[in-house]
Amino acid sequence: MLSPLVGLTALYIKIVSPGPVFFKQERVGKGGKAFMIYKLRTMRLDAEEKSGPVWASKNDPRLIRGGGVIRKMHLDELPQLLNVLKGEMSVVGPRPERPVFVDSLSREIPDYMKRLKVKPGITGLAQVWHKYDESIKDVKKKIKYDVLYIRKMCFLVDLRILFRTFVVAASGKGAR
Repeated sequence: MLSPLVGLTALYIKIVSPGPVFFKQERVGKGGKAFMIYKLRTMRLDAEEKSGPVWASKNDPRLIRGGGVIRKMHLDELPQLLNVLKGEMSVVGPRPERPVFVDSLSREIPDYMKRLKVKPGITGLAQVWHKYDESIKDVKKKIKYDVLYIRKMCFLVDLRILFRTFVVAASGKGAR
């Protein structure tokens, strides 16, 4: 059902930016197991050449033309359904992070590794109820949401998070 939307977004990316349409990156999943996450590319090919691994920022200069809109609508996340089909991710769960950030955040945040007890998700409680990370304080708050989700996870909670995800995506909140 979503393939036309992914296809149109991919066509747009191909028109406005040279290089591949899809982006893959190593992430850490359940039990600390690494996997490759799939996304539609919204940043320039050389996005981290000078800076190294960094979080996205407001008005990020690394975005391709229209990349911010694609992110606000969360269209870049749709290819992660392949990760769900491969069994590496769930639709709902804590968002997977890059190994470099897992290493540093797990040293700074005592409960950080608890989020690796479940499959990571395309969307999660932290994504629909908290703003985008701008500081370590924001990450600590999101970890609290992740741990709460793991304690309360059930079908009805997932349905509520999915509903809230559509509201957040339609409003363009949360993404950069």
